[in-house]
Amino acid sequence: MGKPTGFLENTRQLPAKEAVENRLQHYGEFVQQYSAADLNKQASRCMDCGIPFCHNGCPLGNVIPEFNDAVYRGKFDEAYEILASTNNFPEFTGRICPAPCESACVLGINQPPVAIEEIERHIVEIAFERGYVQAKQHIVRTGKKVAVVGSGPAGLAAAAQLNSAGHLVTVFERDDAPGGLLRYGIPDFKLEKSVVDRRIRLMEEEGVVFRCNAEVGKNIPVGDLLREFHAIVLAGGSTIPRDLTVPGRELDGVHFAMEFLKQQNKRVSPQFDSRQLAVGDRGEILAAGKHVVVIGGGDTGSDCVGTSNRQGAASVTQLELMPTPPMERTPNMPWPTYPMTFKVTSSHEEGCERQFAILTKAFLGDENGKLRALQVVDIQWTGAKDGRPASFAEMPGSEREIPCQLALLAMGFLYPQKEGMLDQLGVETTGVGNVRASERSYQTTISKVFAAGDMRRGQSLVVWAISEGRECARKVDEYLMGSSLLETKDAALKLEIEKL
Repeated sequence: MGKPTGFLENTRQLPAKEAVENRLQHYGEFVQQYSAADLNKQASRCMDCGIPFCHNGCPLGNVIPEFNDAVYRGKFDEAYEILASTNNFPEFTGRICPAPCESACVLGINQPPVAIEEIERHIVEIAFERGYVQAKQHIVRTGKKVAVVGSGPAGLAAAAQLNSAGHLVTVFERDDAPGGLLRYGIPDFKLEKSVVDRRIRLMEEEGVVFRCNAEVGKNIPVGDLLREFHAIVLAGGSTIPRDLTVPGRELDGVHFAMEFLKQQNKRVSPQFDSRQLAVGDRGEILAAGKHVVVIGGGDTGSDCVGTSNRQGAASVTQLELMPTPPMERTPNMPWPTYPMTFKVTSSHEEGCERQFAILTKAFLGDENGKLRALQVVDIQWTGAKDGRPASFAEMPGSEREIPCQLALLAMGFLYPQKEGMLDQLGVETTGVGNVRASERSYQTTISKVFAAGDMRRGQSLVVWAISEGRECARKVDEYLMGSSLLETKDAALKLEIEKL
């Protein structure tokens, strides 16, 4: 505990952001850095609780009180060593994680919680700046070859861990560059792609091989992987989006959110080629000058809001089927659980009309087959015994039209793509369509094939994907070698026991 009275003397303070009118003119990151003094104050707020619930709140089991203490003492080499022991990519989670650790912070019971996510981002950026982050060279290789299919956060974490265990790792990515949703899902204003490229270069220096434009089950035969590799990790994500099958769905102007976001990420990349942007026969998807409606209230919907505003939309409206969340915790979401409360993202700050408890009845078009409006109706939710909305009914007389020339469907994802790799492999899937593999073994119904991340657990958070990749890598290592020295998420617990 760096300063016993730190949480009494200092309150939570986040870094300043670039003014809205300025950041809407570009696609770069806009959150500034703490000064050295402010960073010290924020780290001092950590109380080093007798039972640090933040450990349990973090899917990775990050050793949070210890790295906060190191930051307070100015020992950034030590802070990075602690952070990197449980998290392969703190530069990602420090930017885009919803921070369930902060929801579980003991200080958060009656004060604003410790700014754990921002401290994490500062640790890794200072570590890169000072040269603490270096590629690790492996003297001994096991000779075992592992294929990782998918280079999103789960695949990258699995690849990094398996490579550190001495195996020869090849990552197969169907897009033109590694990163998965980190590259072609999350906007640059939340995660600049230079941050992803920096980590990919490090992994390549450490020996990981990346093969891009390589879709297993299409231009890479599944049989080749089964013959050439001793183990295979499936980490392709949950990629089939939830659709909205109402009248007018076929109109020109109705698109899935990821089509829109991926195009913009390609558009601002240094390797931009306009020929890559075609989606079927509809061409580019742009919000400029249009009334945009985003259907879905999650992070992907928020990303669509920020991107639409940067493209110069005439207006942006976000619709959510569920009722307006409460402003504070309710008895049904007690501390230290993650609370489903009302959230205002940086994209919402930039301009957006938000409407809750809205049902989209139809997409309305003009005589040319182009979208012109949405037909919607207000709904009234009825709660279940646990307080969660259970069923709804339309409110009479509330049906109306919302002007719209671009509708973006951001209602989440259902399951991984079956066509191609999964069908050819013949692995068993669950009732909801995910690859069947238990959390105990991460092993599919084919002994040498493992699964991790959204492909196994369903749509989830980046931090959960990294955790799954790490845990899966340990099981693959045990399968190949009989035992494993790779760290587990229990590292935090071990450190706490050693302190006692």
